[in-house]
Amino acid sequence: MILKGIEELKRFLEKPKSIVIIGHRNPDGDAMGSTLALKHYLDKKGHKCTVVVPNEYPDFLHWLPGSDTTYRFDWQNNQSKKAISKSDIIFLLDFNALHRVGHDMQKTLENYSNDFVMIDHHQQPDDVTYMYSDTNICSTCQMVYQFIEMNNDLDLIDTDIATCLYTGIMTDTGSFRFRSTTSLTHRIIADLIDKGAQNDKIHNNVFDSNSYGRLLLLGQALSNLQILPEYKTAFITLTDQEKQQHNFQKGDTDGVVNYALSLKDIIFAAIFIEDEEQGIIKISFRSKGKFSVNQFSRNHFEGGGHDNAAGGKSDVNMDETVTKFTSLLSKYKSELEVSYE
Repeated sequence: MILKGIEELKRFLEKPKSIVIIGHRNPDGDAMGSTLALKHYLDKKGHKCTVVVPNEYPDFLHWLPGSDTTYRFDWQNNQSKKAISKSDIIFLLDFNALHRVGHDMQKTLENYSNDFVMIDHHQQPDDVTYMYSDTNICSTCQMVYQFIEMNNDLDLIDTDIATCLYTGIMTDTGSFRFRSTTSLTHRIIADLIDKGAQNDKIHNNVFDSNSYGRLLLLGQALSNLQILPEYKTAFITLTDQEKQQHNFQKGDTDGVVNYALSLKDIIFAAIFIEDEEQGIIKISFRSKGKFSVNQFSRNHFEGGGHDNAAGGKSDVNMDETVTKFTSLLSKYKSELEVSYE
């Protein structure tokens, strides 16, 4: 765990400030839950807060309290830049390096003259003025809860804050099934339910709001599933054409990689998704046990994340990317064989 300048930050926030809170590109449940929860909390402390995210986030997160006040940097560029330039401090949530917001927004943040606060649980964070970093915590939403606790303000958590925090913890733990889900996580979840988070409603809003096209796309993804039993590995491919055939919307591929990991005797799973707009293959990796997909992705696919969940990218086409991936597996065969023993 890294705690840097937290007491000084508390003193800085004793008087009302203009604050911008930023999540990473392609925001997920943890990014949106943590940014919105922190906004609600700091607003209650008398600050004026604005959430800015780099681009669109999935429709199944638009119901979150405060979502309608969020700026999208790619779409509301002038409003976003104005909020950033007028802010006294910027919170960076659920990402560990400025490049995670995308090139255009990164340039704006690099020119920012005031201080940053980073609250994040990913490995190898950039150095900023104020930092709360802990790779052992399951989600940034849990860290925001603990940040509020550090300020002795748990009594300020209302239904909106509890709802946002519950959503992020739920999504980043795979509905509380990942190894990073601790007894402390469950105690925090219990407190959030006591404070107004309706667990059944949140689950339904996130997981039971599929479009017809999304389910057809899932079927396509599963039909593309390939298994490499000698390496305890499975992977899925999705081309841009396949996505468009099923009316792809942001968030439609979230969690699909977990279907590959759910197979019996599979330790390592990946999904390769063609993104013609960015000219890359987007990759998500998942693993069980001790095999670090964070290190695998950092070594080979310009990515990173957590030991059991990471992302990456490839600048070559789908066939070349898959060939590269499968050719690497022989180097890791012994690690994969003992990963979950």
